[in-house]
Amino acid sequence: MTTLRLILGDQLNPCHSWFQEQRTDVIYVMMEIRQETDYVLHHAQKILAIFAGMRDLARVLKTQGHRVRYLRIDDVHNRQSLPANLDALIEHYEAACFEYQAPDEYRLDQQLATWCAQLSIESRMVDSEHFYTARDAAARQFSGRKQWLMEHFYRHMRTTHDVLMDAHKKPSGGQWNFDHDNRKRWPGTPFEPEDMRPRHDHSALWQSIVEAGVGSFGKPDAEQLAWPLNRHEALQQLEDFIELALPHFGDFQDAMSAHAWRMFHSQLSFAMNTKMLSPREVVDRAQAAYRSSAAPLPAVEGFIRQILGWREYVRGVYWAQMPGYDLLNAFGHDLPLPSWFWDGQTQMRCMAHAIGSSLDNAHAHHIQRLMVIGNFALLAGLDPAQVHQWYLGVYIDAFEWVELPNTLGMSQFADGGMLATKPYVSSAAYIDRMSDYCKGCYYDKKLRIGERACPYNALYWDFFLRNKQQLEANHRLGMVYRTLGRMEEADVVALQEQSATWRGNLDAL
Repeated sequence: MTTLRLILGDQLNPCHSWFQEQRTDVIYVMMEIRQETDYVLHHAQKILAIFAGMRDLARVLKTQGHRVRYLRIDDVHNRQSLPANLDALIEHYEAACFEYQAPDEYRLDQQLATWCAQLSIESRMVDSEHFYTARDAAARQFSGRKQWLMEHFYRHMRTTHDVLMDAHKKPSGGQWNFDHDNRKRWPGTPFEPEDMRPRHDHSALWQSIVEAGVGSFGKPDAEQLAWPLNRHEALQQLEDFIELALPHFGDFQDAMSAHAWRMFHSQLSFAMNTKMLSPREVVDRAQAAYRSSAAPLPAVEGFIRQILGWREYVRGVYWAQMPGYDLLNAFGHDLPLPSWFWDGQTQMRCMAHAIGSSLDNAHAHHIQRLMVIGNFALLAGLDPAQVHQWYLGVYIDAFEWVELPNTLGMSQFADGGMLATKPYVSSAAYIDRMSDYCKGCYYDKKLRIGERACPYNALYWDFFLRNKQQLEANHRLGMVYRTLGRMEEADVVALQEQSATWRGNLDAL
């Protein structure tokens, strides 16, 4: 009796219990399909890295004695969709059972559940053995609450899993959160660590992707792709981060510079989101660095909060709110993305660098994503569905379960405040405080009105004017509306007119 076991492109975990024994009656199925390359337009490096990782895992499994059926993007037998390929393989191998690991994206979860329901053979879904929590953990914890505060979830996770806790069940250092210590501007030193990731030549793979007709955007960098192929490389990347960057991560985790695109960030999210690394081992390794005095507590706490807290939390939000979360648009924003989202050619230096880095590297760190690109998108009133699709496509670590709540909830406030307590927006002042972007920019950070005024300034005030009815009662925005209330009417009108000029011709910025 033959069993087919499906491995998806973000399930590249060689330590899964499936692989603990070699069974001649089990065939592992992996496939490169247009269904997955085409549901949004993806960055070239994202397609390359996932396919390369899949091929490497298939090689490892075969070396270990497992039976693997791998369908390449240009395979003549590849029907380019999950159900069509699985139907053909079940018939070909006369399979009596089908198994798959729980998908992390709702669309795949529903597709496979619907497909399995019509099968005439046995089927079952097993755990991916990756996350700390079950899909419904956050929903159970926040049952009955209108707003889901991550801080409550994070403290529960710290206590439950005994992470950064002292012997008396109190948080290490006497406090749960060291955000206040982690907001320094980077002066240029200490220097950005050398990028130690190995480079791989995937020119042949890229050629096959192109010839198969797969669309993409961004820089392929096919001859020197730096993203990890496998668990071994991901573990080395983790060690390099712990040694070279973690000690300074806390101080500068919110800092930005035109002279450093990586700063002190780990860039481990691709390896974790494809399951080459588990969140537990990453958290344990960071905690060990604190315990051995290799990294300070504020840095380690800030890093661990992103994984043990935020990553697990947004996954819970995703599964509790789907389907339909991707359609939310609390402000009714509907402007299309400016053309420079696809080429980085804008005179706003902050956006040119943040988007340029995204297009060149398939990566930007969280403050660039939130307080530069996302900030502008929300202030300008871009369609949140288009913003979501761009983020999902451009970032190598973007899979819908983690990207969608971050984009629609945290960044675009499209859920009306279920996830975030206020819109994360700012004028030029915040960007200037946390970066060197404003220096040498075509636009003047101090001006609100005029051709050379920084667009963030007028857009900021107009955003709160446009959405006064929805936001005025928010207790965290009292100062904003008090300031607006003290402005002269002529100044308010000038800001609205300036914003309308920007919003009416975003492509020209």
